[in-house]
Amino acid sequence: MRYTSLCAAGFAAMFVAGTASAGTLDDVKARGELICGVTTGLAGFAAPDDKGEWAGFDVDVCRAVATGVFGDPKKVKFVPTTGKSRFPALQSGEVDMLARNTTWTFDRDVKLGFEFTGINFYDGQGFMVRKDLGVKSAYELDGASVCVTTGSTTELNLGDFFRANNMSYTPVVYEKADEIRTAYDANRCDVYTTDRSGLAAQRSELSNPDDHVVLPEVISKEPLGPLVQHGDHQWGDVVRWSLNVMIIAEELGVTSQNVDDMRASSKNPEIRRLLGVEGEYGPRLGLANDWAYNIIKTVGNYAESYERNVGPNTPIGLERGVNALWTDGGILYAPPFR
Repeated sequence: MRYTSLCAAGFAAMFVAGTASAGTLDDVKARGELICGVTTGLAGFAAPDDKGEWAGFDVDVCRAVATGVFGDPKKVKFVPTTGKSRFPALQSGEVDMLARNTTWTFDRDVKLGFEFTGINFYDGQGFMVRKDLGVKSAYELDGASVCVTTGSTTELNLGDFFRANNMSYTPVVYEKADEIRTAYDANRCDVYTTDRSGLAAQRSELSNPDDHVVLPEVISKEPLGPLVQHGDHQWGDVVRWSLNVMIIAEELGVTSQNVDDMRASSKNPEIRRLLGVEGEYGPRLGLANDWAYNIIKTVGNYAESYERNVGPNTPIGLERGVNALWTDGGILYAPPFR
């Protein structure tokens, strides 16, 4: 009898938990806008432009989801979050999703109860120093003061690296990226550490970018991607496949410029499925059948977003590297659209 009661209680708890987190797609639709948690400001990834409009590589993921749901990339509210506030914001339902250079880790996936819905940028942690410091390697940083974001995997990796190499350091911690950049630029620390993409972004906004260099060592794996609360599988699928659509579109050569021609004339079965010409893939997600077409038409494919926001011809200047498609020597890969 006790066993039966415990089982019943367990199933009831599961039902309540499932009910509490279910319905995100319906809630977003009823609200009329997506609420997306982003960073407080990181050039190329998420920051207000000169018109006050949020723009960036991570912002495009939010806009892709909003477009998939509403057919309109503008139906999204951006909520700036710090390394400390981002997870409580998602857990409490203040935001529907996060897209803010967050690393996929075991504890965040399992212990904190989140669901990472893909990887939109493969990264690794590095170090930036002033050239006049004369340092050529991270292994020469013994005794340095290091600016770092508090409450981040970056802070943990920093401690691991110095301990593993029997070196000492003085952490100089801040909560916001712009605070770290300001402190580093004002010479309050010798070293700035974060993901190498973040270092490139922050270097572009220093008073004299050419006076600084990113050291060659990469001390961690940092798979960055969007995440949602665990348990609402439909909502997770919407976010996951909105990102996948952008990757698949690049794989298939579908861009914002040729998507209408492709939709009208392509004989490729996967392109026809992707663009809603064949099959009923959108309704399986609770979306319109042209949801993927709308994402590509308004936001673009992965390459378009990358080149527009962080690519070699932007101030960030990042080559594709491992973020190139698997067919081009990288590791970027999406499941088939079928």
